[in-house]
Amino acid sequence: MDHACFGYDLVAAKAPRLLVELGSQRGFSFGVFCQSVRSHSQDCTCYAVDTWEGDQHTGSYGEEIYDALAGHVREHYRHYAYLLRMTFDAASPQFSDGSIDLLHIDGLHTYEAVSHDFNTWYPKVAEGGIILFHDIAERQGDFGVWRLWEELEQQHQTFAFKHGHGLGVLRKPGGKPLEQESQLIQLLFADSPEDRQALGELYSIGGQFLKSRRQARKFRQSREAAVKRKLSGKS
Repeated sequence: MDHACFGYDLVAAKAPRLLVELGSQRGFSFGVFCQSVRSHSQDCTCYAVDTWEGDQHTGSYGEEIYDALAGHVREHYRHYAYLLRMTFDAASPQFSDGSIDLLHIDGLHTYEAVSHDFNTWYPKVAEGGIILFHDIAERQGDFGVWRLWEELEQQHQTFAFKHGHGLGVLRKPGGKPLEQESQLIQLLFADSPEDRQALGELYSIGGQFLKSRRQARKFRQSREAAVKRKLSGKS
């Protein structure tokens, strides 16, 4: 929810031909990406890779999680979005080197696991492609995305959203010059600290707005349900 606005805009700005998400669970972020592809009539194929069995951080969950997401994807994005129910390592050989324009890494969050995912999938990303890392601000327990992110910041063009659980944005070297990219991509990797700060604040506000709207919707629904129960009791 915190980074939905950015995810939607990033797909519109980058116009990827191939998008891959590693770790989807209920599919919220994957749905945001797919909806942006649909809304902007883009020629993009989207893949979500997951076992949909859970891990030590998410806990295990039942078959209904996968079934609900699969049904939603079939109903709304069936012509260009696909679920690959397998491990990340098993899925990796199915993608050619340099083929992925936008990669979202959101699997097991230990340092060892996320480092392995990055090193395995980095060759699959096209030059100038974008890699997203979720939970770069989480330091509880054995979470280690933050540690890998600090290392990558020293080696790559990066941008860090600090609100919510944190989202890291990395641009792989190569591809067309930055000045030929869309305005959003240029702002993400601009030299101006002021521009980067303003961009971070903009999407932080957007995330807060979406969460507030969701809370208001839940309150309205619970209030309506309470009224119905009361009226039903009177009758």
